[in-house]
Amino acid sequence: MATFELYRRSSIGMCLTETLDEMVSSGTLSPELAIQVLVQFDKSMTEALETQVKSKVTIKGHLHTYRFCDNVWTFILQDATFKNEGNQENVGRVKIVACDSKLLTQ
Repeated sequence: MATFELYRRSSIGMCLTETLDEMVSSGTLSPELAIQVLVQFDKSMTEALETQVKSKVTIKGHLHTYRFCDNVWTFILQDATFKNEGNQENVGRVKIVACDSKLLTQ
């Protein structure tokens, strides 16, 4: 199963990467095992988002920048509003990265 490495740049992914780096630096963990943990993290995040997340979100905002490169869309929105099942959250600036999930099966 192929996966994207997008989730490594999320808050939890960055914390995991920092912790693994510290463990490798201190000799607690081998670099090979740290890489295996990151690969498993990518697989687990992809599977969890595909199978466990059922809610839908509406996003509105001012499109500041967009690009499409290597089958990856990147959008930067300013003054964005996220709406989900009666909840609403306003965000000053948000970056959205979207990939075609069909690429995972190739």
